[in-house]
Amino acid sequence: MTGAGMPALFSAKAYSAAVEWIARRAEALVIPLAALIVGMALFSLFIVLVGKSPILLYQTMWRGGFGSWFSVQNSLSRAAPLLLAALCVALPARLGLVVIGGEGAIVLGGVAAAAAGTALSGGPSSIVILAMGVAGMAAGGIWIGAVGALRHYRAVNETISSLLMAYIAIALMNQLVEGPLRDPASLNKPSTQPLADIYRIGNIPGMDVHWGLVVGVVACILSWLLIEKTRWGFAARIAGGNVRAAQVQGLAVGPLIVGFTALAGGFAGLAGMLEVAAVQGSANASLSAGYGYT
Repeated sequence: MTGAGMPALFSAKAYSAAVEWIARRAEALVIPLAALIVGMALFSLFIVLVGKSPILLYQTMWRGGFGSWFSVQNSLSRAAPLLLAALCVALPARLGLVVIGGEGAIVLGGVAAAAAGTALSGGPSSIVILAMGVAGMAAGGIWIGAVGALRHYRAVNETISSLLMAYIAIALMNQLVEGPLRDPASLNKPSTQPLADIYRIGNIPGMDVHWGLVVGVVACILSWLLIEKTRWGFAARIAGGNVRAAQVQGLAVGPLIVGFTALAGGFAGLAGMLEVAAVQGSANASLSAGYGYT
């Protein structure tokens, strides 16, 4: 090949690679954007059918979420548990699983974190907060990991099992909060012992938004790296596309499903821990706020 041909070939390959990269990124943006537009259109149609103005509704929603600095900060605070709860759906989805019971992992993660904080009261704040995070992730991971195990080893539909187990988790939380973990001083609203201030997660400087938002963003970045840049993520994408093909390739699909669902539940459990350590100050019925269903 001549010297003049080599740059031309390189340019053609570079151009083809650039076009392919742009196409992938465009697809990643267009599909969610199209889904959002279609969803808003259908919702607007429903609002019109009941005799209301969708424009007025969306204006109210915008003012409530972003109309003032207070509203923006409130939205960002609520984004923290939503980011982690979303990972409880997104990670299993890479394997073709539909897990919608993250609420159960959130409430149990919150209870486990509160119990750990109470049990270790008096210890160094950094150690106790870390232990609370580990306890929350462990509780959530075990709960949703069980959903993955049931799916693979017993062919139990993960959508149904995760949803039903969420109600079991809420009942278990109520039993613990109203029973052995209850603070005697909590009369009207049963709660665990309140956390000492040194074990609470504070706000980002200059904002009325707790550090859980940063935790949620970091968790999303780490999850993306796991899916896109590791062999486990590659295996998950193969199994999500075709389980039989993954098995033919010798991939251990069972441990992969259990591992990803456990990690997903761990993130949801971490959301529960953040609700306890940054918002509520204790575990109570307010943990079941619907983040896992959103």
